[in-house]
Amino acid sequence: MTDAMKTLLGFAFGELGLHRAEANIQPNNRSSIELVKRCGFTKEGYSRKYLMIDDEWRDHERWAILREDLEGQD
Repeated sequence: MTDAMKTLLGFAFGELGLHRAEANIQPNNRSSIELVKRCGFTKEGYSRKYLMIDDEWRDHERWAILREDLEGQD
């Protein structure tokens, strides 16, 4: 997944010309949080009752990465 995410970010910031990407992840989803950490995302906040899943509002952590964050990364 790390290689796939890095490929996706390269495409998003390169060919698509995006400046920013976000990932909103439920706090108990440790594998996804570890993935975005490995890929250089920064935790920016916590969104209470961000998204309704299975008829229940779920909190999410908000993670983001900017194009310039990737400069110098392998």
